[in-house]
Amino acid sequence: MIGWYVHHHGSGHLQRLVAVTRHLRTPVTALSSAARPDGFRGEWVQLERDDALPVDTASATAAGALHWVPLHHGGLRGRSAAITAWIDRAAPRLFVTDVSVEVTALARLCGVPVVVVAMLGDRGDPAHRLGRSLARALLAPWPGDRADADRSDTDPASNGGETPVVHVGAFSRFDGRAPSAVAPEPGRVLALWGSGGREVSDEDFRAAAAATPGWTWEHRVPGSALSAPGDDVWAALQRAEVVVVHGGHNAVAEVAAARRAAVVVAQERPFDEQVRRAGRLRAEGLVALDRWPAPAEWPALLERARAVGAEPWHRWAPGDGAQRAAAFLDEAAGEHP
Repeated sequence: MIGWYVHHHGSGHLQRLVAVTRHLRTPVTALSSAARPDGFRGEWVQLERDDALPVDTASATAAGALHWVPLHHGGLRGRSAAITAWIDRAAPRLFVTDVSVEVTALARLCGVPVVVVAMLGDRGDPAHRLGRSLARALLAPWPGDRADADRSDTDPASNGGETPVVHVGAFSRFDGRAPSAVAPEPGRVLALWGSGGREVSDEDFRAAAAATPGWTWEHRVPGSALSAPGDDVWAALQRAEVVVVHGGHNAVAEVAAARRAAVVVAQERPFDEQVRRAGRLRAEGLVALDRWPAPAEWPALLERARAVGAEPWHRWAPGDGAQRAAAFLDEAAGEHP
């Protein structure tokens, strides 16, 4: 049995769970305060939220030692009790955290080996170092470094000791889908944004479209008045010649799976995660920016993306990342009979 903790913020953690567990031989129980996702077939343990008001935010980091442990919070107490009760009942061979330093520590204190899903960014703070030091391994959903990669773009392995890092390449819910037989529409741009919050406004999107009269923009942006109803994201990706996408792992991996030219724009996130991903994508030869550009920059950016094309995605997301992750987790779960 494998236990798998899923963070509730955004949809990326849930999508990784579904993508990998489709290929696992070992049974999985997921534990999360998020809603159970479509496509997950294992047991689901619904956890209380640890951020429901009132919250003593002044105590939440334990003076910088951890990330989120507010004092005297009933939800935090209840979820911790539920996790340890499940571990005691199920006696899992392995625990995966995606992602929480506190849950990593809790599972390891119960004597269970833990694999942590790695995240890019400047994660040299004490809490992240603690999580890495407790982990059996870090599972990195991006490719390993090129020889000429920018080493300032921090890999978790360089930030905290000897924990092995297993690079499996990026993967998404769209891996394995056959591309459409219909060619992309020349000059069509798809703006693809996620549910984890955005700092780009509808006016920013309108200004970019107005500055590129030779291109037709389509939007899949949660909460935006510009988003058109209709078919699913995969169909929209297939229509697009160039995708303008935020720098989150899952959104980038979906564009990679569709093998579409792209302009990746990092959004502000804790630990500069998306900025670090943009740096790695630039090292692969892709068009990736640390900020939303001015309207006048868009014509040249779309032409650059068109010229680069989709070839660099083959290394970033080779197509079997979820299978490789599952194979590693099955092997790790079998190490402790």
